[in-house]
Amino acid sequence: MAGEFNRRRFFSTTATTGAAIGLGDLGFLSALNPVSAAEAKVAPGAIELNSEIAPVVRLIEETPRDRLLEVVAERLRQGLSYRELLAGLLLAGVKNVEPRPSVGHKFHTVLVVNSAHLASISSPPEHRWLPIFWALDYFKSAAARDVAERGDWSMSRVDESALPTPLQSPQAFATAMDNWDEAAADTAIVGMARHAGAMGVYEQLFHYGMRDFRSIGHKAIYVANSWRTLQCIGWQHAEPVLRSLAYALLMHEGGNPSQRDAEADRPYRQNLEIVDSIRRDWRAGRVDGVATRDLVATLRTASSQEASQHVVDLLNSGVGPQSVWDGLLVSAGELLMQQPAIVPLHAVTTTNALHFAYQTSGNDQTRRLVLLQNAAFLAKFREATHGRGQLKDVWIDDLQTATAPAPQNVAEIFSDLSSKPEDAAASMVGYLNETEDPRALMDAARVLIFLKGNNAHDYKFSSAVLEDYYHVSPEFRNLYLASNVFMLRGSQGPDNELVQRTREALGA
Repeated sequence: MAGEFNRRRFFSTTATTGAAIGLGDLGFLSALNPVSAAEAKVAPGAIELNSEIAPVVRLIEETPRDRLLEVVAERLRQGLSYRELLAGLLLAGVKNVEPRPSVGHKFHTVLVVNSAHLASISSPPEHRWLPIFWALDYFKSAAARDVAERGDWSMSRVDESALPTPLQSPQAFATAMDNWDEAAADTAIVGMARHAGAMGVYEQLFHYGMRDFRSIGHKAIYVANSWRTLQCIGWQHAEPVLRSLAYALLMHEGGNPSQRDAEADRPYRQNLEIVDSIRRDWRAGRVDGVATRDLVATLRTASSQEASQHVVDLLNSGVGPQSVWDGLLVSAGELLMQQPAIVPLHAVTTTNALHFAYQTSGNDQTRRLVLLQNAAFLAKFREATHGRGQLKDVWIDDLQTATAPAPQNVAEIFSDLSSKPEDAAASMVGYLNETEDPRALMDAARVLIFLKGNNAHDYKFSSAVLEDYYHVSPEFRNLYLASNVFMLRGSQGPDNELVQRTREALGA
């Protein structure tokens, strides 16, 4: 009860503490019905959506950007539901924005939908529309970029005459993906969408999402985020999403990757050779903080092959997968602390996506491969930073030794973040160590994204970090969160236009 009281008080005192960190008064959002926890929650046996979702997609597609928020606000007043709007937003993206030439850039309008959803359901009910309104506006800008760059690409009809039988579809899909055959993969994934169970489909997709290090992790991110969004909006919307996803996973440069030894594909091929050397009872290992620190140290210099082999050695020595994940997550945070920029940011969000695949998959080999691939990818991310500036000579343990006295409230942390991020990180460790309750800090971080964020990475990154805080063992989780504060938003930064535009859309 005390934690809930503190949470409510944090948001009810926006004129005092809230004002100090730039929250402002968000009471105007009460002009919409709050998104209830029941409506936003992913429920077993997804609620059937309106079969006529096409009008919602057309509404999003055809309404001019400068009118979209107002029009959607009016439709929400008339009864349009959160799930219907989320489904329309995702489907508008996969239908109109091509995941080429890179599964990133403008395609973030699709990748960010789940992140906006996570930000929404993790926020107080009265704030939950802000991330969704932001994502609507972002879709319009991404769609305009797609027209400029790709000539107004849109998803074409599937070739119904080429569909494999329901029994043939899973093997046809695997063969097509192994051969990097786009046309065959497109028809096979439609067959699976119509006739195979969701988990069976995604067992294959988890496999191909981690297969290659192209688009700095966005393939794995798309696999995880599409699954999670479909769990909310309903499997009846899966077919166009899965077609877009298969097309994205087959993005490559140059000739057919199955016929050459590209660097992006090499870790996977190497890991297939060693994955079965992991002991059979690998999931029963011990939690070992020393082993975690050893893995972090190895990842500072190791090649992708050395990184994967180190994970094999740890598991075979009796170290459990939790300590391996601690090392992978903490290493991603340390890299971001050393270079707060776009490549390390994707080390964090890719590790989040691969951890989700690990948690969700029921295939033992897939789960072992995820661990090995994540280690290899982190080595690749570190190598990719070298052309983008010097890495700072700082380490995760420096946050512990540099811990400042715990601040009086989270406002001090986010005020420092705008101009003195190192001080903010040290203060955050002190605050978390003393309070042992991250909720007020997380609430402030999310609302500052709403107010100050201006790109898809703000949502993708913050949602990943705040979620993974709870996936790290207690010994390391406060250090993990503090290492990632460098890419969150401080309270002294400029406001974006979203809140004011939403206020105007609601007539508040």
